[in-house]
Amino acid sequence: MSGPLEDCVAVVDDEFLIATGLTMQLEDMGMRVCGTAATADEAVSLAQAARPAVVLMDVRLAGQKDGIDAALAIHETVGSKVIFVTGSREAATIARIEQDHPAGLLFKPVLAWQLREAISAALAS
Repeated sequence: MSGPLEDCVAVVDDEFLIATGLTMQLEDMGMRVCGTAATADEAVSLAQAARPAVVLMDVRLAGQKDGIDAALAIHETVGSKVIFVTGSREAATIARIEQDHPAGLLFKPVLAWQLREAISAALAS
């Protein structure tokens, strides 16, 4: 890992409307969004280029790799805090998330106060 993390948030979700909604919520909270990604590989590239302090990561993404794969790579190479955002409440999914240094876990649909609290906690840790 090299260089400081930037004061921005990356949004990773393969559903355009959800990514847009999260981006709007973040901007309404006065946060800077440094980019969005729809696949695990795009997420890793975005994180390596933008070095966000926080990444909002959907678990299920388009392509071979999922958000947990991307989060592991981001954690190892960039060190950004990852908050998982998922629609799944399956025990196996939750257990897999918990093995991956999560800074938080939010279930869709995400309310603004939940997002604010999760990001504040991630930045404070």
